[in-house]
Amino acid sequence: MKKTVSFSKNSTNVFFHILTKCNLKCRHCYINPEHHGKETLSISVIDAWLKEFAGKSSESNVIFLGGEPTLHPDLPLAVKKARKMGYNSITIDTNGYLFHDFIEKVLPEDLDYISFSLDGATKETNDMIRGSGSFDICTSGIRKAISKGFNTSLIYTVSSLNIHELEMMVPFVKKLGINRLFIQVLGIRGKSVESQNDMMQVSRERWASVVPSVAEKIADSGIIVSYPKVFLDIDEQFECAGVVADNYFIFPNGRVYRCPLCEDFSIHSMAFENNKIVLTEKINENDFFQLQIPEGCVMNKIIQPDNLTYTSNGSPEYKIACCLLKEEISN
Repeated sequence: MKKTVSFSKNSTNVFFHILTKCNLKCRHCYINPEHHGKETLSISVIDAWLKEFAGKSSESNVIFLGGEPTLHPDLPLAVKKARKMGYNSITIDTNGYLFHDFIEKVLPEDLDYISFSLDGATKETNDMIRGSGSFDICTSGIRKAISKGFNTSLIYTVSSLNIHELEMMVPFVKKLGINRLFIQVLGIRGKSVESQNDMMQVSRERWASVVPSVAEKIADSGIIVSYPKVFLDIDEQFECAGVVADNYFIFPNGRVYRCPLCEDFSIHSMAFENNKIVLTEKINENDFFQLQIPEGCVMNKIIQPDNLTYTSNGSPEYKIACCLLKEEISN
């Protein structure tokens, strides 16, 4: 069954970058130390910041990210604190190296998902994007996590460098034994800004001809597949998650964004001061979210306008959906 996943208005989703340090140098990494900081948060700060969101709604979810979050020696403790605070779901996004014996220090009941990043069905493609040896280590980490009873998911960020191997993921993910696959679209943030000459972004036509059909095939094998809707027909309704949802993207320097497209700019709408969340001064991302334009997403129009094309009379041929709007397929 294919469905567009509506923005949840009754849950709080916290994307918590507890450090920006990483052992890999992925070509599409979105981390930008200038805007995200270089700090590794102490466990006391992590605890305080988690508490700011734990009771914000009846259903609060946290995703621990980096950099590489397992480089933080106190990640197992952070996970257990989040569970004790009542977070409804807890996810770790990792490159699979699982530092500090992380997987030996948590139990399957402590976590809802360990989500692994892999950007190729072969080591040649994946390692060209993510770094030498990362394919073997990540797949080994996935198998180890599954053997210990953890729910696992896989993140595949589609670019011009690896879209040719997306079809190969159909048998590959089934053999791995993962529960979910998240197909991501490449955003022009962080290192991707420096790599624009590589033409890493995939065209609308290529995305439409490859991603939905491959997602259907993978879902046929019993794996839940999610991918960004990305493009809307000109008559489809546009909604901005920054207006209708409750998402927070937190970075170690205290910046808190509501939209991931904004993260390369100092227009964050919130920040932590003395471990308390405060609103920032105007103009910030919230002011942009209120604007309505024919192209759909205002931030896309400002930050990555090359995603758009126009008719001869200047009208947009389609809209860009909010980057957080997903299609989900399950069978």
